[in-house]
Amino acid sequence: MVEVSAVTLVSLAAGFVNSIAGGGGLVSLPLLLGLFPAAPPATLFGTNKAAMVWGTGWAAAVYARRVRLPWATLVPALVAAAAGGVVGARLVTLVSPDWLRRLLPALLAVVLVVVVRQPGLGSVHAPRHPGRREAVLATAAAALLGLYDGFFGPGTGSFFIFFFVRVLGFDFLHALACSKLLNAATNLGSLASFGWSGNVWWHFMLPMALANVVGSAAGARLAMKHGSPFIRGVFIAVVGGLILKAGYDGSWR
Repeated sequence: MVEVSAVTLVSLAAGFVNSIAGGGGLVSLPLLLGLFPAAPPATLFGTNKAAMVWGTGWAAAVYARRVRLPWATLVPALVAAAAGGVVGARLVTLVSPDWLRRLLPALLAVVLVVVVRQPGLGSVHAPRHPGRREAVLATAAAALLGLYDGFFGPGTGSFFIFFFVRVLGFDFLHALACSKLLNAATNLGSLASFGWSGNVWWHFMLPMALANVVGSAAGARLAMKHGSPFIRGVFIAVVGGLILKAGYDGSWR
């Protein structure tokens, strides 16, 4: 009962954070790993995905209704994201992700430095590569980040947002909206693989999923209300926090 209450509360917080800036996995996954150290990593990853997919999907639906999205770019990217998630989830049952856990703080630090040093980045929606090139770049990034999400996961939403802002020239609101759709696809792909292999604790999934949806709904509402400047500020704060958390999890324990 204590474990269920703990993972439910943390899933609520993870949904809130994830719906605004990504990185919800680094809120919820460490708790699962700490509560159940003897459990197979694939089972904990799968259980986390089973909860997060609902909140991410809810946030994606909110943004899709209220933000004009480049569907010609997103449709092939969604397919690639889901496929990458399936492959990544399969890999985690074969290869330990510990090396990636140690590398994550450095990757997040690069993201943080770039965003902080360019105050205007993501403030104006000015796509740099409209048309086929944008679709190709987005599809390639979606496949790579889908693979990462299925294999390890934490920070995927933040990396998606950074890609759309830095590479494609989107503002933070449009980048966030696109990232939630693609992140939902990676979650579905990886969940399909984890579920098929029996690596989901379904009795934990229901309360975690409900809490995650509530947190995501609250976060998405705030993001829509305050727009890109608010999202940018939260993004910087979240990525900074993720660097500290990932560094502790990967190197200091």
